[in-house]
Amino acid sequence: MGRHDSANGAGQAAAGMGYGTTLSSTVRAGVETALAPVDADLAARYPGEPSTRQPVHTVYVPADALDDLTVGGLVRDWGSAATALLDQHAPDAATLAGIVGRPADQLAEEVYDRVRAKLVREPVEDLRIDFEDGYGPRPDAEEDAAAVRAARLVAATVGDGSAPPYIGIRMKCMEAAVRSRGIRTLDLFLTELLAAGGGRLPDGLVLTLPKVTYTEQVAAMVRLVEDFERAAGLPDGRIGFEIQIETTQSILGADGRATVARMIEAAEGRATGLHYGTFDYSASCGVGAAYQSMEHPVADHAKAVMQVAAAGTGVRLSDGSTNVIPTGDAEQVRGAWQLHHRLVRRSLERAYYQGWDMHPGHLPTRYAAVYSFYREGLPQAAARLAAYVSRSAGDVMDEPATAKALSSYLLRGLDCGAVDPSEVEQATGLDRKQLDALAGR
Repeated sequence: MGRHDSANGAGQAAAGMGYGTTLSSTVRAGVETALAPVDADLAARYPGEPSTRQPVHTVYVPADALDDLTVGGLVRDWGSAATALLDQHAPDAATLAGIVGRPADQLAEEVYDRVRAKLVREPVEDLRIDFEDGYGPRPDAEEDAAAVRAARLVAATVGDGSAPPYIGIRMKCMEAAVRSRGIRTLDLFLTELLAAGGGRLPDGLVLTLPKVTYTEQVAAMVRLVEDFERAAGLPDGRIGFEIQIETTQSILGADGRATVARMIEAAEGRATGLHYGTFDYSASCGVGAAYQSMEHPVADHAKAVMQVAAAGTGVRLSDGSTNVIPTGDAEQVRGAWQLHHRLVRRSLERAYYQGWDMHPGHLPTRYAAVYSFYREGLPQAAARLAAYVSRSAGDVMDEPATAKALSSYLLRGLDCGAVDPSEVEQATGLDRKQLDALAGR
């Protein structure tokens, strides 16, 4: 008989609880007290998946690409160019399916129709106006003017409703040679954007901090946006930013410690994403130019580290880009489309749900790969989720991880337009609110 049976078990049985226990209340209370800080730390560090939509891609355009265009005009131009390329090289579903190696079936027809509609309705989901590598070093007066112009154009586009869901800038990095310039551009952009927006920043604002090597650079970015918030009277934590992983030091520090998780911590809850930089990272590892790719082993290693570090934190992942552009003759376009479609599909299967697109010609195969990924999996995912829910008793889920994964998959398909709410609700019996709850959003 246990040493606490008479004191605890018999007393509980007499009180009608029916079962004897052995552990003392003192020990149980001590465990609760000891683990309370751990509970708080887990809740703070691992809040889970954000409730906001994640774009399927980020389009980077140099800041001077807006010299003769509005933001809305640039987005429309990308959509028109992508549609024209589709008309020229894949005027029907069977042709596009043949190019990317998919069956010319009903699914191909559904995907093709949705791709064409997407290129008209919302060709770009996330736009980054680039003041870094895509823009390069410029005279200060020129970059000053470009930063202010970019802010005014973003504000105007948000105001008239033609902005992509997410939009912002990539500043220069925190390295000594360009740090002051990058900070000034950030300040000019945010100041003008706030003024043009009547004292409000756009809901879909995204800032990108590139070429991070030390956690102290992330902490410096936090201090900058904190100071801006205080001076502008904005709520604490209003401004977040993405961290670009494109140096070896961002994966493994000089002390031999993994760096990504420390960078997320240094961001103090402001990190919104980790973006893999294909070519800078590959070059920093010594990979020859001809072999730099999203599927090179060094890329897979870096992204696996990013994935583990970000899991559960609410910080989202983005894969990089391919530099093979679908231009030129039919053979070149077909080859570039085949490669891009395969790389996007590969990323999706590895749970990298976002990537970079560097040319309008990448849009058809981006959306074709994304839409086929979600549409072909819809019947099975919906059936599994419906069966799972029907076996559940009340609010208790015997396998919540299963429901979370299936629901997240369906929500991503809904967010990008691959599937319709009516399709999902008919197949699962669940509406958007219920899916959000099951996904833990």
